[in-house]
Amino acid sequence: MLLADFGAEVTKVERPGGGDETRSWGPPYDERGEATYFQSVNRNKASVVLDMSTEEGLAELRRRARGADVLVENFRPGLMAGKGLDFETLRAANPRLVYCSITGFGSGEGGAALPGYDLLIQALGGLMSVTGEPDGQPMKVGVALVDVLAGLFATVGILVALRAREQTGEGQLVEVDLMSALLASLVNQGAAYTIAGVVPERLGNRHPSISPYEVYATAEGELVLAVGNDRQFAALCEELGAPELAAEERFATNSDRVANRDALGAELERLLAARPAAEWSAALLARRVPAGQVNDLGAAFAFAERIGLGPTVAIPREDGSTVDLTRNPIRLSATPASYRTAPPSMPAD
Repeated sequence: MLLADFGAEVTKVERPGGGDETRSWGPPYDERGEATYFQSVNRNKASVVLDMSTEEGLAELRRRARGADVLVENFRPGLMAGKGLDFETLRAANPRLVYCSITGFGSGEGGAALPGYDLLIQALGGLMSVTGEPDGQPMKVGVALVDVLAGLFATVGILVALRAREQTGEGQLVEVDLMSALLASLVNQGAAYTIAGVVPERLGNRHPSISPYEVYATAEGELVLAVGNDRQFAALCEELGAPELAAEERFATNSDRVANRDALGAELERLLAARPAAEWSAALLARRVPAGQVNDLGAAFAFAERIGLGPTVAIPREDGSTVDLTRNPIRLSATPASYRTAPPSMPAD
């Protein structure tokens, strides 16, 4: 979808008898009975139904691959090769083809047979072990984050391969697996293990290396503070009416605050109890202290609209109606994203 937003002609190949499984992943559904899940990632695409169990369907896929710049597939490893649709076979007819294969755990002997579902990857990849309250159950992220990350990495890989093709005239195989995408995205938590041998644990909303950096109770509602340096902490203390806190030895530096985060949290919540979260947020942001209420999605979109981000786009459908979707977050000055067509309805078999 990201490539399609910037002008790529993308054809989605769907199976007979229902098409992409996410078409039935609901509720919620829109007013036409179509799953919002499917619509979230399928704008600007055409769709075709091909039966890969028939020679006619396979022949049509090979024909399309001969003229394609990019092919993206996420079948279990070995399936495409068994049908003569693997990279080496297709590149013989189209040496310029960029072939992107997305798997759960790679195509090697150890991971090829494992099913690649986002929740499973979050568990096996350690993300759930650092998400949730310390005394609670390991918790998944509220969206299929690993799927999204893998798609972003795949997009980067495809663009790199296309750029290389401009120089060499040849395509290449791009491989992304969900497990590696997650491990690469653990950033500081991953480096804590690979460099220092530290196995991070769940801290709830706390940050392992920064304080104050969590959710705090106020007179009304919860407030997030994401204080990343000593200047911000001093400004926070001034707004709270307790500038002396910033000078205390136990809170003077970030390292001190991390070491004494329980004591600091008690002091902050005592002071924050004087005003509602909305008032604290406005006052602290005016002082350039990162602070804000915990929004639900309705409030989040409203906030983005209020500050001029224009978070949604209305995309026309064939019947004259429109569908509202989150806009592409990449802004380009000369070649911006375009929203030409709504997610495709299921074509006839």
